[in-house]
Amino acid sequence: MPSEPAASRGAARRTSRGPARGDPAWAAGAVVLVAAAVIVPHLFDVGFRMRLVAESAPLFGRFRLHAGPGTVPAVVIALVVVLWGAPLARRLSFGRLVALTSAVLFVWALSLGTVAGWQRFATKLTGYDQYLHEVPGARADVGAAVGEFARRIPDHQPDSWTVHVSGHPPGALLTFVGLDRIGLGGGTWAALFCTAAGASAAAAVLLTIRTLGTEEIARCSAPFLALFPGALWLAPSGDAYFAGTAAWGIAALAAAAVSHGRRAVAFGVLAGLVLGWAVFLNYGLILLGVMAVTVLVIARNPRPLLTAVPAALAVVGLFALAGFWWLDGYHGVVLRYYQGIASFRPFAYWGWANLAAAACAFGVAGAAGLGRVPGALGALRRPLRGTPGALLALAAGAAVMVLAADLSALSKAEVERIWLPFTVWIAAGAGMLWYGRSDAIASAWLAAQAAGALLVAHTVLIYQ
Repeated sequence: MPSEPAASRGAARRTSRGPARGDPAWAAGAVVLVAAAVIVPHLFDVGFRMRLVAESAPLFGRFRLHAGPGTVPAVVIALVVVLWGAPLARRLSFGRLVALTSAVLFVWALSLGTVAGWQRFATKLTGYDQYLHEVPGARADVGAAVGEFARRIPDHQPDSWTVHVSGHPPGALLTFVGLDRIGLGGGTWAALFCTAAGASAAAAVLLTIRTLGTEEIARCSAPFLALFPGALWLAPSGDAYFAGTAAWGIAALAAAAVSHGRRAVAFGVLAGLVLGWAVFLNYGLILLGVMAVTVLVIARNPRPLLTAVPAALAVVGLFALAGFWWLDGYHGVVLRYYQGIASFRPFAYWGWANLAAAACAFGVAGAAGLGRVPGALGALRRPLRGTPGALLALAAGAAVMVLAADLSALSKAEVERIWLPFTVWIAAGAGMLWYGRSDAIASAWLAAQAAGALLVAHTVLIYQ
């Protein structure tokens, strides 16, 4: 592993050791929060539980003990990463580690996604409320589909979009139309595409951490990203694709912030294009502005805005020329949202139960990693770039995005899936728990992460 100056390394590791006693408390707090979110609905009458529209609240699914073809591979992958993930993260070349982390996350997600059966995995995106349901009509006239997209968002019209299409800008639908046109149509290809895109987020996050922090702290995050509990919702969901896209946009912005000359310009333009496209995949990804600011603060370099912002605006302009204005779509989505189940899902419950659902995605180790953030606030006056503190700052930025999304009241339930672009960064923050410590510490936290994901996978029949 690359060496750091002895003084800074020693100080960083002393800081890492300092909050260790509080780590279990933060992890226990996450467990208590999830348990409360599960128990509280059963303290009320059936009418209240029906208004939650989530039989396994706080997760969107149904309680049912089950196993399937993905069970054995999932358990084996978990054991391998728990036992050998830390040593491999220390010894592999960084390039191989990045590739392996995303590959393991892909197989881990695929295994968890097929615990309920391969057929269920292959058909999740083909339902009447899903993206692929609208592909034939949009494929026939893409220009018309984009031009009239905003008009068709509200419900109770003869040609209203299905639930998932109406809830997102046209970029999501256009992606699946594009897959269909190149011969990758159908539920299986769409599921594999989304899962692979989501798994690639691990590589983007690791590269971002190394770019802004250190290679050592990035290595510490790798096993935790490989066993990201949110993999339960990567396979498959459109949000997995959104998470991958968002992560690569942030990685490009980080590269722009530490580069110079033409390289900085190229990465800045790329970041703007990718993040601009991300905003046309999911309205909620406008919150990526928080992470973008976090990246620039860590790097102490606002110059990438000079190239990234015009590139992002170019994406906005192209959609406007095609007939879709983002704000029109957003207002239509708010209307559609309250035409449906959101009108009676109680925020008094979901306002805090959403956080429990998110905790299921970033896991107890991610929660413990967040516990390191308050103790690091005193270091904000010192440069974060090139230190482990960069990882904490990224996790903190993700936590702010989660809180902002929650307080918007436009996400009541299903956030374990919807917030994947945010929770993957929080899960990466668990690397702080291993930094400067023994491999046994990493294995213990990885075992806790895997146990939580396996428990949910085999007790909740996950809906999408």
